[in-house]
Amino acid sequence: MQLLPERVRELLESALSIWVAGEWGMLAIAVNALILFGLGVHIWLRQRETGFRSVPESTWRRWITRTEERRGPIGEMLDEVTGGKSMEDTARAFAGLRTVEVAPFERDLKVMKICVGTAPLLGLFGTVTGMLATFGALASGSGGEKTMGMIAKGISEALITTETGLVVALPGLFLHYQLARRHERYKAFLAHLETVCTQAQYKEIERQPALA
Repeated sequence: MQLLPERVRELLESALSIWVAGEWGMLAIAVNALILFGLGVHIWLRQRETGFRSVPESTWRRWITRTEERRGPIGEMLDEVTGGKSMEDTARAFAGLRTVEVAPFERDLKVMKICVGTAPLLGLFGTVTGMLATFGALASGSGGEKTMGMIAKGISEALITTETGLVVALPGLFLHYQLARRHERYKAFLAHLETVCTQAQYKEIERQPALA
């Protein structure tokens, strides 16, 4: 701690005092926040790995027929879904692709949504326990500085957990919204890709008898 700048040390000490004042409710909120933002980062990184926004449509349309030009995640995706002998094969390939690519995102987004909803509830539960401690101190009737200290501690626990729950929930809600929007764009991209691939295969099937 002595090696840290004075301002940083003061902030850490203040954060530690707030954490201690929040009692056990802060631990539950911290676990919830870790799951929420950990999943958020994980989803964001996986969305970047898809690379669907980095390849122009004109490029991946050309890749459908020119397999030697395919590159990156979109090229690998086209390798998986193209090459079927019938349109039914293509439909099955895209169904399998959605199971692998879409389902994990939707599962993680659902868990994030649950964490966003539970964060303020955990703060509210800490509020209830803090108010119970406050009323317990008032009911003891002992008076004096000890009673006032217990009352102040109970009120601090109630307010700190409520505020912390909201601090976790608000940015978590915004993060979930942004990730869900990107996921919807990805689903739309897959649907558009399937349409284009199906049309290209249909044209190829129609062309084969004419060539024969």
